Amino acid sequence: MGKSTYHHGDLRATILAAAAEQIATEGVDAISLRGLARRAEVSHAAPAHHFGDRAGLLTALATEGFDLLAAELTGAGPDFREVAVAYVRFALRHPGHFDVMYRSDLLHGDDPQLAAARTRSGAALRAGVADLTPARPQQRRQAAQLAAWSLVHGFASLWREGALRNSTLATTDDPEALAREMLAAVQLD
Repeated sequence: MGKSTYHHGDLRATILAAAAEQIATEGVDAISLRGLARRAEVSHAAPAHHFGDRAGLLTALATEGFDLLAAELTGAGPDFREVAVAYVRFALRHPGHFDVMYRSDLLHGDDPQLAAARTRSGAALRAGVADLTPARPQQRRQAAQLAAWSLVHGFASLWREGALRNSTLATTDDPEALAREMLAAVQLD
């Protein structure tokens, strides 16, 4: 059956999955709508129909990533350490999403779905930090939230980029166990 008559099914989801996989293995610079169309065996115009342009595709991928992150963080429960480990786990399980989620230079920053997904994931992360500073003034709570996010995001990035491989700082090759050790060593309140 030729490309012109082939009904793909959920082409949007297929292209997003292919983009996440390609970014995870080759980096975000390797992504093109034409290349993804070839991978999905559809016309080169099909991805543009769903996403408009490359930034639209990456915005949709980031939106999906923030929603996945929110679910992962919410599923971790109220304990800050488990929420932090869930953040690291997400980064390792969804590297293609993680690599674009915080790259505002690649995204349509004014996209309302992206903004809503960011808000959901941010709320889930803040909920995990809430117990650390319950009686503190708002400014102190915000500083703790920023510190917590920076800590887990930095750790996840270091692990993903291989910076901890063969490092004397890595006492184990289990990223979740190492993240728990790191979190036990710092005090955010």
